[in-house]
Amino acid sequence: MTAETSQTLDRGLRVLKLLADTDHGLTVTELSSKLGVNRTVVYRLLATLEQHALVRRDLGGRARVGLGVLGLGRQVHPLVREAALPALRSLAEDIGATAHLTLVDGAEALAVAVVEPTWTDYHVAYRAGIRHPLDRGAAGRAILAARQGALNGPGYMLAHGELEAGASGAAAPLSGVTGIEGSVGVVMLSDCVPERVGPRVVDAAREVADALR
Repeated sequence: MTAETSQTLDRGLRVLKLLADTDHGLTVTELSSKLGVNRTVVYRLLATLEQHALVRRDLGGRARVGLGVLGLGRQVHPLVREAALPALRSLAEDIGATAHLTLVDGAEALAVAVVEPTWTDYHVAYRAGIRHPLDRGAAGRAILAARQGALNGPGYMLAHGELEAGASGAAAPLSGVTGIEGSVGVVMLSDCVPERVGPRVVDAAREVADALR
């Protein structure tokens, strides 16, 4: 801690991070041990966070992340989208295909940013807000492969006709971005993805990841 930081705020944020890392919640005693502070301090921290709906306690007294974090989370997508747009525009114009940034939302892949090329006669209509299972389409499969440590070789995934008949896609996962799981990709009306597209998508994913760090 430095003179410019707040010890209480720091502890509150640490509580939220600890609770976010567990599925079954934590007791006051467990939080006290992990934070290295007495139980009275933990009670005060939890009471304050509960007032803002950032923490809730179940009937057994275990603290869990509260629904209030969803309101904060909704503001993340616009920030991520803004950071990703320059790389997506460059990718769409270079490849001549619709570029997109896809993030994990529960068990689904959610397109949060989409850029269409300006110079092509036709392209795939794809919009922000589109959802699909993670195990279908290049975007979701790239995320799963990265999650499972199975993305070997070229570093991207290809798919054809899994989400839309006649459409092919390529996607590469974001890497090294804390708290964000996603991919960058393109979708095009083609029976196959040209060879140069995969490496270009990998480069775009790296650009987006750098912008988000």
